[in-house]
Amino acid sequence: MTLPNDAPDIPHVVAPPPLVYAVPLLAGLLLHHFRPLAALPPGLARVLWPPLVLLGFIGLPAVIAFRRAGTHPQPWRPTTALVITGPYRITRNPMYVGFTFLYLGITLWVNALWPLLALPIVLVIMRRGVIAREEVYLERCFGDVYRAYCSRVRRWI
Repeated sequence: MTLPNDAPDIPHVVAPPPLVYAVPLLAGLLLHHFRPLAALPPGLARVLWPPLVLLGFIGLPAVIAFRRAGTHPQPWRPTTALVITGPYRITRNPMYVGFTFLYLGITLWVNALWPLLALPIVLVIMRRGVIAREEVYLERCFGDVYRAYCSRVRRWI
């Protein structure tokens, strides 16, 4: 991708990550409203959704870690620090892991198959259109320090 010389040095993700998750989730829930199909047996869905929603909140400490490092979690703003503390010691993408768990938790709370069917598409968009671009950007910004971090910490979990 060729950018104008005055373009900001940012990852140029395809869309804001919350939107990548929210649009298919809401579309799937709307479709479920008109054509309900259960994702799981009701009893199993009732047991699984609360822990998934709770796991979704792993994103909050990630945002706090960004704030403490003095940088922005939004990928449309320049990154000023490499955050490798807090949940970033476990996964390089704790906010996206959190969004995925939250997406699954909401899907099972409603027990809707449609958003579950859309999740693989969401994950492909996240991997190719967001994470891959962020990784190239972070390697450009932080070089060997970022590559060493990547060798220690997994992309997801």
